[in-house]
Amino acid sequence: MTLYKLEEYIETGNHHDLEILLRSEPELLREKTSHDISPLLLACYYHKDQVIRTILNHLTTITIHEACAIGIAPQVEMMIKQKPDVIDEVSSHGFTPLGIATHFGQEEVVRILLAKRADPNICSQNGYQVYPIHTALTGQYDHISKMLIEAGAEVNVVQNARISPLHIAAQRGSIDMIIILLENGADITIKTDMGATASDLAFEKGYREIAEILRVS
Repeated sequence: MTLYKLEEYIETGNHHDLEILLRSEPELLREKTSHDISPLLLACYYHKDQVIRTILNHLTTITIHEACAIGIAPQVEMMIKQKPDVIDEVSSHGFTPLGIATHFGQEEVVRILLAKRADPNICSQNGYQVYPIHTALTGQYDHISKMLIEAGAEVNVVQNARISPLHIAAQRGSIDMIIILLENGADITIKTDMGATASDLAFEKGYREIAEILRVS
């Protein structure tokens, strides 16, 4: 019941009652939530900043994935220095530190991870096969997308439903990213599971000029 309450307080942002609960039962923070992630990561996914601060006050250690989600760059750097092989470690819910940092738009952390040779071509291990480049483009983190490509991210990888980075950029109408992807070898002929090319998706979203550029002859 108390774990249920913990999750409720995190999801609703009720940091006052969360503080009272954690004063008496701080060990709850070491348990996994019903989402199969830690309470701290759950707070990150719900974007509850005050809840995150409350939880951090009751923790003595955090994982590299949690540090990447929050954006604690110095801690990430220290963790990699102490244990280099943690850099591509997959979390319990299937993401590398780079995947997590990209999801939360933590640009400084992404820069550190790439400088330390994190692999930008490891997809999520949760059935969706999401690569960091997909995540960056979906989140409209264009600077991170560029950093990933410069670090060797493959531009023709496909995630679940055979969605490529170019499909995502085309749906967004992001001409700058489309140009960068094409310059790095993006394939305009890749089709999704539904048979759609990047041109088709651009057209559906009303980006007719982009659809024409990407049209397969």
